[in-house]
Amino acid sequence: MRILHTSDWHLGKSLENRNRLQEQRAFIDELCDLVEQKEVNLVLIAGDVFDTYTPSAAAEELFYEAVDRLNGKGQRAVVVIAGNHDSPERLCAARALSYKNGIILVGYPASDPGTYGITNPNIRIADSGAGWLELSIAGCKHHAVILTLPYPSESRLAEVLSRESSEELLQQAYSDRIKSIFAGLSEKFRDDTVNLVVSHLFIRGGKESESERPIQMGGALTVAPDALPGNAHYIALGHLHRPQKVNHAPSPTRYSGSPLAYSFSETDYRKAVYVIEAAAGREAEIETVYLNAGKPLKRWVAQKGVEEALKWCEEGKDANAWIDLEIRTDNVLTTEEQKKLRELHPGILNIRPKIHTEQEQTLDYENRETKRIDELFKDYYQFRMGVEISEELMDTFLEVLNNSDKDDEEDGIFKDIVG
Repeated sequence: MRILHTSDWHLGKSLENRNRLQEQRAFIDELCDLVEQKEVNLVLIAGDVFDTYTPSAAAEELFYEAVDRLNGKGQRAVVVIAGNHDSPERLCAARALSYKNGIILVGYPASDPGTYGITNPNIRIADSGAGWLELSIAGCKHHAVILTLPYPSESRLAEVLSRESSEELLQQAYSDRIKSIFAGLSEKFRDDTVNLVVSHLFIRGGKESESERPIQMGGALTVAPDALPGNAHYIALGHLHRPQKVNHAPSPTRYSGSPLAYSFSETDYRKAVYVIEAAAGREAEIETVYLNAGKPLKRWVAQKGVEEALKWCEEGKDANAWIDLEIRTDNVLTTEEQKKLRELHPGILNIRPKIHTEQEQTLDYENRETKRIDELFKDYYQFRMGVEISEELMDTFLEVLNNSDKDDEEDGIFKDIVG
């Protein structure tokens, strides 16, 4: 049996307000080509399909198109679980239709994946219960027993894990509870089946990036590696965006990571999915397949000022990348310089000047009564950011002021901004 593991698509997620749906679509195209080339029998999608509980219609359309193509008109099974970014109800809303072709959608930790019947002759649910299913796939010698644990928050588990306020005790209680769940479910594994786990968890020791929003403040909802089952052929995890092996896990365990880089902390990360060859009675073979879809993220530091950055743009440096640009300069960047940089390289998302001469500047609050609030904001923005405010941002600020109900709210807005 050949299994493909992917996760953390975050469909609909933008980068500095830039829409990336086309890049996500290119990833789906690459993934669909890959399952054909590798003759995959089963696709595991380990959560965070969407970026928000209320994804756009375009993001939902892309998801349904993706799982339909991956399913190949019933040729291969697809199992999708909810991550912390997904609404379990919304993710599973179409399961009455999706199950007919062998696309299995699981929202909650205790869901029974066999609730709906599969009418496709190539894929059959041989048995199931709360948190697991046994799957028969045409062309595969052995059945697959899959433990499904979508993102297990306290609310989704419908449990109070600890009444203690101590973070350490809560973390231990959470890890112990997950271990108990897996211990019970793994009893369904057999010597004559391919034994798999798909879950959305933060395993202690995993390498994070800035694009993952914390599961819970303080890191309480982390799980010890030894909480995972020790008799699985493969454990497919979602949540962390960097492809990685989980050290000290008792069974082969991987995070497939996100298919696109979603923050500049992921600059030069190689994105990947995993293809697993598994059979009952022997160890699984795991192949890392690197992805090509999606624009790379690059950080530029122009040590010689704006002229160096302009030269890079004119030369076509990193033409197909998203750019975070830092410019070392003696002077404040003008609006015209910023505009020219963005015209030459539309992929520049951030321009951050760093002034060589660190001269202390202060706003003249004594003269505040003689200046209009828009002038004060313009001065403050230049003081804080090192660049002149753009016309678009200034217009937005003025629009906020004009929509204020009371005259004295203008001072409150300015205080909030400079505070």
